[in-house]
Amino acid sequence: MSFTDSIPNSKPHLQNTLDDHPIRILHVVGQMVRGGIETWLMQVLRHIDRDRFLMDFLVLTTKPGDYDEEIRALGSQIIPCPLDRWNPWSFATNFQQILREYGSYQILHSHPHHFSGYVLRLAQQAGVPVRIAHSHNDSSLVQAQAGLYRHLYFSLMKHWIDRYATLGLGCSRLAASALFGVNWESDPRWQVLYYGIDLRDFRDAIDPVAVRAELGIPKDAFVIGHVGRFAPQKNHLFLLKIVAEVAKRKQKTYLLLIGDGVLRKRIEQEVTQLGLAEQVIFAGVRSDVAKLMRGAMDIFLFPSLYEGLPLVALEAQTAGLPCLLSNVITKEVDIIKPLVKRLSLSQPVSIWADAVLSIFQSRSSINQSEALSVIAESPFNIQNGINNLTSLYNVNVANYIKYLPNSGVIV
Repeated sequence: MSFTDSIPNSKPHLQNTLDDHPIRILHVVGQMVRGGIETWLMQVLRHIDRDRFLMDFLVLTTKPGDYDEEIRALGSQIIPCPLDRWNPWSFATNFQQILREYGSYQILHSHPHHFSGYVLRLAQQAGVPVRIAHSHNDSSLVQAQAGLYRHLYFSLMKHWIDRYATLGLGCSRLAASALFGVNWESDPRWQVLYYGIDLRDFRDAIDPVAVRAELGIPKDAFVIGHVGRFAPQKNHLFLLKIVAEVAKRKQKTYLLLIGDGVLRKRIEQEVTQLGLAEQVIFAGVRSDVAKLMRGAMDIFLFPSLYEGLPLVALEAQTAGLPCLLSNVITKEVDIIKPLVKRLSLSQPVSIWADAVLSIFQSRSSINQSEALSVIAESPFNIQNGINNLTSLYNVNVANYIKYLPNSGVIV
């Protein structure tokens, strides 16, 4: 579909004008580190038509991010707009100045969940025509446990999102419901847009023995894998208890942890207390997750307290790994069903350990090549995801275009 196919009775000169003007998009994100949201945005940037869609990134910090250099190399800009939570007015001043300095954007695409309400309100005041709130998490548990002031903040931000967003995207149905309300499907602005993952790294030849040797893991070890930042949401303490129980029953059990975060020291202390110091590998933040999944892991364990739609669970299935997930995670992530098993977080550690060993002993007959083919044909192939995203960009910008006949300028 071309850019103006969705515009009723579009005229040739309008077609030419639209084709001559690329769409400028400003993504608002905390920091471009190697997290799930940020990695997806980088995959979008790498694969999107960068002559047609110009993406810049406004980050809420002055600290450098893992992807900053690559972003600039691909022709996009990193624009710092630090957020002082005790002085949101300074953020507003800086935000408005940035929009004046960097020129007009047709789309403001905001990712920091509830805070998007404030961002979209400022964008509306600045005259940005298409304003997108993107929900990447199922925050219903956090909202339910919030105190009075936090509850008031959530309510105000959701009110502003409802008022100022021209489009709302959720990475899953649960994520959409958390930010746009339980009746989100009744409003045509709110939609689900599934992530996509880049499949190229899952096609490369690998040497599992060499991968394990690099990590100091014996080639005959049983390796449980996990990818995620060290934060309460990921439930690492419960994960460690499961691994400790499995290790009592199966020799040479190892745990490979990929990621970093504020709770890392606490997790390292717990590992020592459980007597697992020699069996837990802290791999840190990695750019070769696909290689480590395929070459080092035997099973993927993911007992999160809540998620939006975890890309790492999709990647684990693409790697052909059996996956044990908590049952609070949206079932939209269950693409290769023979590889996925779920358990309630209310079940004791012993039941989770039983499941880990049972899944490994009765491994699915689906091999990695077959798993890759299934994902390639699914909505979670990055190219399918980008096609859907760019279609939304095109249609929404087209709906808000004002054509000036004398100048031929789109504003």
